Amino acid sequence: MEHTDLGQLRDGQRGLVTGVDEAGPMGRRLRDMGLVRGTQVECLQHSPFGDPAAYLIRGAVIALRREDSRQVQVELL
Repeated sequence: MEHTDLGQLRDGQRGLVTGVDEAGPMGRRLRDMGLVRGTQVECLQHSPFGDPAAYLIRGAVIALRREDSRQVQVELL
């Protein structure tokens, strides 16, 4: 399987979280949102200018800035 970061997913693509690089408050916040190893994530859509993007995470739609989404490593499904 191909590995990338969450920020590289295109609309409609899905991935499986393999890790979060960010330490500190933002890393904790990403993990609190459910972005932990083994979680399936789907990119629903990007805003007109490409940032932020909406992701389906554990049944909730969450918008993340590209800067933050690049901290989440995923394996493409």
